[in-house]
Amino acid sequence: MTANIIEDPTLRERISVFRNRLHAGRLLAEKLREYADKEKVILLALPAGGVPVGYAVAKELGISMDVMVVRKVQIPWNTEAGFGAVTWDGETVLNEALVAQLGLTREVIGEAISKTRKIIQERLRKFRRDKPMPDLKGKIAILVDDGLASGFTMLAAVRSARKRTPKKIIAAVPTASIGAIRLLSLEVDEIVCLNIRTGSAFAVADAYKNWYDLTDEGVIKMLERAEKLQVVP
Repeated sequence: MTANIIEDPTLRERISVFRNRLHAGRLLAEKLREYADKEKVILLALPAGGVPVGYAVAKELGISMDVMVVRKVQIPWNTEAGFGAVTWDGETVLNEALVAQLGLTREVIGEAISKTRKIIQERLRKFRRDKPMPDLKGKIAILVDDGLASGFTMLAAVRSARKRTPKKIIAAVPTASIGAIRLLSLEVDEIVCLNIRTGSAFAVADAYKNWYDLTDEGVIKMLERAEKLQVVP
């Protein structure tokens, strides 16, 4: 599989191109316009940052939105960075090259994954409130995050979604590194990314003028807003 890649060439390599996540989501929706008002399309937002982006996309397109709980596995001495990701259903993806580079032992990896799974269980209770995951069989699944640095968190989400036999999987993000694009291009049907950057150093935050970490409470409020708009089924 080689994904169809849709970008905005005018935003290639640029920084500070989005006012905030909601603005980025509205711009992203324009590249997804063909999926507007379709019953068999569902948007799955990755918390935390993907929720406001996904909300804006779903609102613009009039499609169903839900949340897929995925979390990066943090490097013990640098919690801002990760060496893999785990999904709500246990799908685990490791960046093997980084694991080798860091010299992580099996014990350290196991402890980090265990800690990640505990956080996922907490977020499932908070964000999904014990609701079952939506049925993806035969549907077009649009997976949304606020950006991709390494791409491994989205990769884990994609593999989790693929097990539920959707008709098509689209990874949609405002910004991504070229490395993340290449990683995902082998596993999704389509990638929609407005701002692709090829530099050796990449930070998702650099694409945003107003960047901040979302709290769990902020995510919950955004999901409640989506429910009031009847975006979430």
